[in-house]
Amino acid sequence: MSEKSEAVSFGERLAASQAFADLFRDGMALVEETASYLDGPGRQESKKLERNAALAYATESMRLTTRLMQLASWLLLHRAVNEGEMSLAQANKEKAKVKLSVGEHSDEHNIKLLPERLCVLIERSKVLQSAVRRLDATIHAVPTRVERSNPVERQLGLLKAAFEHE
Repeated sequence: MSEKSEAVSFGERLAASQAFADLFRDGMALVEETASYLDGPGRQESKKLERNAALAYATESMRLTTRLMQLASWLLLHRAVNEGEMSLAQANKEKAKVKLSVGEHSDEHNIKLLPERLCVLIERSKVLQSAVRRLDATIHAVPTRVERSNPVERQLGLLKAAFEHE
């Protein structure tokens, strides 16, 4: 009996996992919470800050917004994969436009001048960024050595890549 078998796409399975669903939910909730804060209480808090602190607020809130926009783009792109709107290969091409390292740097002196709630949002966004970067590396991992005749070896390479990035 000759059956043709195909390797299971670890990346596609991971993108469709409950872990991704939870990350998507938490990430989009953080985007909404941050937007609400920056448009409301954050705007009021920034008006009360001294000049240096107000400049730090403007700088760090822009970095935060940029970071979250990039993360939301990545999450929405991979949700499209889950919903069958695009393949993982298409998402891999499109994700080149998403910069997961954007807004990574922040000035610790500036951070000390900021309202506490903004600092918390910045830290949460960095935690989300780290989780997305790990998941991205796992989903889009390319094994270093792939034997065309052995699909199991490819899957082992993907598993190895997933656990090396932890």
